Amino acid sequence: MSPMRKDTRKAPVKKDADASPKRTVHPISPVRGMRDILPSEQPLWNMVRAKCIEIASAYGFERIDTPMVEETGLFVRGVGKYTDIVEKEMYSFETEGGSKLSLRPEGTASVMRSYISNGMVSLPQPVKLWYMGPMFRHDRPQHGRYRQFYQFGCEVIGEEDAVTDAQLALISYLILKELGLKPTIRINSIGTTETRTNYKNALVSYLRGHRSKLSEEDKKRLLRSPMRILDSKDPAIVEIKAEAPQIVDWLDERSKSHFMRVLEYLDETNVPYQLDPYLVRGLDYYADTVFEAYVEHEDEQGHAQLALGGGGRYDGLSEVLGGRETPGTGFSLGLDRIVAQLRESDIKPEKKQVDIFVAQLGEQGRKKALAVFEELRKAGIVSGEAFAKDSIRAQMEVANRQEAKFAIVIGQKEVLDGTAIIRDMESGTQEIIDVQKVIQEVHKKLGK
Repeated sequence: MSPMRKDTRKAPVKKDADASPKRTVHPISPVRGMRDILPSEQPLWNMVRAKCIEIASAYGFERIDTPMVEETGLFVRGVGKYTDIVEKEMYSFETEGGSKLSLRPEGTASVMRSYISNGMVSLPQPVKLWYMGPMFRHDRPQHGRYRQFYQFGCEVIGEEDAVTDAQLALISYLILKELGLKPTIRINSIGTTETRTNYKNALVSYLRGHRSKLSEEDKKRLLRSPMRILDSKDPAIVEIKAEAPQIVDWLDERSKSHFMRVLEYLDETNVPYQLDPYLVRGLDYYADTVFEAYVEHEDEQGHAQLALGGGGRYDGLSEVLGGRETPGTGFSLGLDRIVAQLRESDIKPEKKQVDIFVAQLGEQGRKKALAVFEELRKAGIVSGEAFAKDSIRAQMEVANRQEAKFAIVIGQKEVLDGTAIIRDMESGTQEIIDVQKVIQEVHKKLGK
């Protein structure tokens, strides 16, 4: 009988699931050209938003919110098939059902679409609307320009009088001025469709004589949208257009009269403006008055003018979008650029003053402090808190950072006694008060 052999084979080792190598998980960054607006930045943004709303409301405008996604055809027809926005910059996609949609690149076409589709023509005219929100353009990201950016705009639909053009230029000027900037309005008239047709013929004839100096992009524009060449910042174009024909020489009498009245209104309201015969704006729906609000700005190349917004009249837009003949005019401001300019100008929002800081000690003290904080809020008293912190010292550090004038402290003893301690944060003096009379005592301390 053969001897028994010891089995030297190793049993398979069961791998622990946790022992497998972990994959490196990379953090996800914002999409290129888009960014977060952090809490530390919000006070400046809130200051800008509040000023826009304040002045628009004072002039009788009401808020409208339109969808961020619209049919692509709205912008092709409204903004213009051969504009840079439609040709190069729109975020467009097709749904599974075959619908062609785009993220809105601007606000005016959406507001006019809403005016038509919601039957606002039956409302008392004019309809005065303001909007605020994100727009999207697949543009080259650069300083002050993002692919998701924010605009505030005002639209007056159903009124053709020149006073509305002047009023909108005035509102855009006032918003920037009252934020602490020094804006100027650049303004021009591009007349009627017939005016522009005659002018384009003269402009094309002139530019063809300088074709060798045009970029490939401008050569394409020469065939499809020659007036857009006047918007170019190319030094060669700046030199060429100095001798180019000016559209004001082609205006008919009605457009001339309308434009003169706009300027007279601006003179009356002391709005600083400059006539710019080559300002055309880049969207097809504009007619007659066009304007931009700009500030003097130092960039990498030196002194420059920075446009913070602009607008103009668009009397033919309603018909292009399937509505009846309806006059309209409006403007939009770039909030990102305004905030950046305020930051560069070292203009800061007023710091929110905390009147009372509510501090607590112990679980019962925290419960009572929570109720007291709510009473203060209802009474309109600006209050601060750090309820998640247990240490009085840590809470007082928060109170000091918030520059609170007074602090109310409630601990276990105060809960049992029905009292609270009120402390003067500057002098350090404190006194005991009836917790039922907190509002009354706080008003006394604040002199209200």
